[in-house]
Amino acid sequence: MTRDRYGIADWYGQHLLTLTPDERIQLAGQALRHRGATDDSLPCPFQDGQACKKPGGVCGIARYANDDGRIRAEIEEMVVMCPKRFEQNEVVLHWLAEIVGFDPEEIQVAREVPFMESTQTGKPAGKIDFVIAQRRYDKLEWHGLEMQAVYFSGENMRHDFLCLHNDDHERPPFPQKVRRPDWRSSSAKRLLPQLLIKAPTLRRWNAKLAVCVDPRFFEAIGGPSDKPRHDIDSGDIIWLTPDVTEDDNGTRCLQRGHWEVLTLEESQKKLQSSETLSRQAFEVMLTSKLGLSRRREW
Repeated sequence: MTRDRYGIADWYGQHLLTLTPDERIQLAGQALRHRGATDDSLPCPFQDGQACKKPGGVCGIARYANDDGRIRAEIEEMVVMCPKRFEQNEVVLHWLAEIVGFDPEEIQVAREVPFMESTQTGKPAGKIDFVIAQRRYDKLEWHGLEMQAVYFSGENMRHDFLCLHNDDHERPPFPQKVRRPDWRSSSAKRLLPQLLIKAPTLRRWNAKLAVCVDPRFFEAIGGPSDKPRHDIDSGDIIWLTPDVTEDDNGTRCLQRGHWEVLTLEESQKKLQSSETLSRQAFEVMLTSKLGLSRRREW
């Protein structure tokens, strides 16, 4: 029997395992046509009805057990694949506001604020996802927030869309192809360069940079500290890891979870979460790749 595989968990904001066969067929048809935000895109439920910009509409994936070609159950909690999933009900924005001492009901929020500009064209070359601000005593105070979802490696979702579009069984079909979360591409290759550029500057400007990732992502880079710090002056980056829980109707809802403050250096160590091989181990691997005898002299 095929081993466990990752497949669609949240789809256009809806829990796959609670959808009827007709609903799955309808969403699969939309996904097969969907190439980004267009006039006929379904609305994203996490952005006040704005059109979904995620091709295929997959908000998150989960690892499923196989039951004779059908999904039996989720084995692990969902991995968030679209950063818009973190915007549900402004939970993260209000949570961060309370952490930094703002009144959640009084904050102002700006999206995609230009942070860098090209030295050649003068056009924006980098942005901060969100900035929360509050004016107190005629002084504007603000902090930045980055939301980082997880990429996956392996076959794309189109295989699953095609299968779902032609399936009317009560239980969804088992994922068609092998794929997995790509923690390293999401962390060391994508998120770390952003932090190395933005955090030092915000530190000089006396502002904090917050980062929102899901719990599985945070576990992949080492998980919570043994003694998490909650003093925002003890570091440069506020890590937020909201939970996605299910209510009695099977609807997934974003909830506050773990948070802690780390320095930029501590965050960098977490995100790299790997070590260079010894020369001996590297050369053993190299000879294997080259098809050479391990006894051959170099």
